[in-house]
Amino acid sequence: MIKFYFNPGPNPMKVALLLEELGLPYETVPVDMRKGEQHRPEYVAINPNAKVPALVDGDATVFDSNAILLYLAEKTGRFLPADTPGDRAQLLSWLMFIATGVGPYSGQAVYFRNFTPEPNPAALNRYDFEAERHWRVLDERLAGRPYLLGDTYTIADMAMWGWARMMPNIFGGEDPWSRFPAVQRLLNEISARPAGVAAEALKARFTFKKEMDEDARRQMFPQLARMQAGAA
Repeated sequence: MIKFYFNPGPNPMKVALLLEELGLPYETVPVDMRKGEQHRPEYVAINPNAKVPALVDGDATVFDSNAILLYLAEKTGRFLPADTPGDRAQLLSWLMFIATGVGPYSGQAVYFRNFTPEPNPAALNRYDFEAERHWRVLDERLAGRPYLLGDTYTIADMAMWGWARMMPNIFGGEDPWSRFPAVQRLLNEISARPAGVAAEALKARFTFKKEMDEDARRQMFPQLARMQAGAA
């Protein structure tokens, strides 16, 4: 059976969505990053990057959420576009756009808005601007078609869904949806699917640490220790 290493962050949630869409049997293994469980040797042996998610499927071990999406889609032959060079090129382009742009810039915007030990307006401005620019690209893409690849619901849409759920965290207390109505439309559609409901329900099955105390900061953001050591 597939082992799915999970927490309720945006990247594991997109994998949970695909697993539910596929109806594959899987065992969920919670990894509480605020407790530092991602740094345990037995988990680093599965994901050397010490992040979540990861997936073990028999002899196959896969880490990085978009790699997992692609692995499962290709294994099952589902939630992929037509098997033509042009359609596959579009899938890879949008999947990697989300992996290398939307996710990292959105994540850094969350960090500098909510978790940096000292305010850094220049860094926040940088990542807030780039996060908005990337989301606008997605919104404009979706304005004229139901899904990122046209009429076909694919893993690219699932990759976007994981991060779109976090929009209020990315952009702060303001309402971001007036700027991204097409993204909101697809987010709501996917969230209402049975697999979307089941993926969201997965969070309630486990208890994860909620406090962002000093130890949680140390586990989540190990770069802070280097900064503190340099200031000492």
